[in-house]
Amino acid sequence: MSAGPAAAPRRVIVAITGATGAVYGVRLLQVLGAVADVETHLLISPAGVMNLQHELDIGKAEAEALADVVHNVRDIGATIASGSFRAQAMVIAPCSMRTLAAIAHGLSDNLITRAADVTLKERRKLVLMVRETPLNLAHLRNMTAVTEMGGIVFPPVPGFYQKPDTIAQLVDHTIGRVLDLIDVPQTLAPSWAGLNGQI
Repeated sequence: MSAGPAAAPRRVIVAITGATGAVYGVRLLQVLGAVADVETHLLISPAGVMNLQHELDIGKAEAEALADVVHNVRDIGATIASGSFRAQAMVIAPCSMRTLAAIAHGLSDNLITRAADVTLKERRKLVLMVRETPLNLAHLRNMTAVTEMGGIVFPPVPGFYQKPDTIAQLVDHTIGRVLDLIDVPQTLAPSWAGLNGQI
């Protein structure tokens, strides 16, 4: 008896833009790369490349090696620019305020913002790990607009209730929460078990 057709991979689009926090995109790719049925599609903006070099001392090629498929941000004709391309979710990690603004206003001026627009119009999960502080009114209004469109604004604000010992643990906890949002099983951020009467 022949086996049925293999299940299609779950495609997750990951974009790294010019906000601080390139480690979030890299760590997300590392974790997703270990999930057998997930296929990652990577985009890195020019400013994202600068941050990879400045913050992590890695080049574009090293980051791209973590993904299954790499797209050029200028390639508006790429597969992920179409709603017919079945992707489960898109995560922009980190998401600059410029990218947030373009998405909020429907400006599909590169493949990152086009893919995000497609994700929204197809009613799929879009998670924006926005990085800026303090926030001005334009930032807040753009976050509201994206939320009203169905996107998820997820500033990578560290949680300390798990009593982390290292920056890596803080990053992993945040990435674990993102994986929860896009329905990928994870063990980086265990469910809160309560304080068990400690208060």
